[in-house]
Amino acid sequence: MDGLTIIPAIDADGRLYRVEKMEAHRQDLLHLAISVFVFSAGRLLIQKRAAGKYHSGGLWANSCCTHPDWGEDLEEAAHRRLREELSMTVPHLEHRSTLDYRAQVADDLWEHERVHVFRYACDQEMALPTAVPEEVSETRWVDVGDLRSQVDRYPQQFAPWFRIYVARWDELDLGYAA
Repeated sequence: MDGLTIIPAIDADGRLYRVEKMEAHRQDLLHLAISVFVFSAGRLLIQKRAAGKYHSGGLWANSCCTHPDWGEDLEEAAHRRLREELSMTVPHLEHRSTLDYRAQVADDLWEHERVHVFRYACDQEMALPTAVPEEVSETRWVDVGDLRSQVDRYPQQFAPWFRIYVARWDELDLGYAA
């Protein structure tokens, strides 16, 4: 398995096992994931995925997402991905919720995830972070109150998992109404 990304998948008994990331997506295997939501003065940071991503390129999503590497702490993975995608560090992240979802993200790829949702919120207005172009093509702050109508009006512009998150917003326990 050299050179491949190994992530934790979840068997029927809830035990973790090692699986190569693309294999998890091709075989529609339940696996661990992380989603981060960064809020500044009540607005949510969203990102447009780089066009060259292996799935969902050019679509808007939450602040960042990732799979933890095998053996990696979930919060550390969330901090790592903020740095890798947005060149961003925050002093702390709060684990807010865990939920399962399944979404087709390409003809032959699925995200079937048990996602751990993390939040960072500050009252001050933050500048847009410096996106890493191989990962993110654009970022913007959105009013949380307007988010649901934007997703309802233009669903094709948003990643499948982000549409699920908006539809199941209350389960995310982020402390902001959508």
